[in-house]
Amino acid sequence: MVLSWKLVVDSVNAPVLADFWAAALGYEVEDPSVLVGRLLAAGHLPEEAVAEHDGRTIFRGYAAIRHPDDPFDATSGVGLGRRLLFQDVPEGKTGKNRLHIDVHGEPGGLDALVARLEGLGATRVREVDKGPAGHWWIMLDPEGNEFCAT
Repeated sequence: MVLSWKLVVDSVNAPVLADFWAAALGYEVEDPSVLVGRLLAAGHLPEEAVAEHDGRTIFRGYAAIRHPDDPFDATSGVGLGRRLLFQDVPEGKTGKNRLHIDVHGEPGGLDALVARLEGLGATRVREVDKGPAGHWWIMLDPEGNEFCAT
């Protein structure tokens, strides 16, 4: 049986968080502007359901990223493989994430990886040293979601 999945991340500003994670992971931000335009033109989508971000018309409160090597639907812009969907929610983050992303750098390149992620808007929280098991940084994305840089 083949399973299809996506990881959904609650957010405060979905397009901004998608931009961060696309740059952090080397993914592409999905462009739903063709689909949004068709839905608007057909009267199936009200104007208040859309927004502009980086010159693209998007669904307000939603943004997704996809792996650049995976297939995608050219009409909707939706990835058909590895993807993350960010959706705005009214409540804020209240505790530690129970699920997080690990970002792996090149062997011996942890310092460069952490510096690059900080340049994108991440924040260092704490370095973890597990001796022979290695060390990594616990970091926060721009909305305070924990992730590890290894």
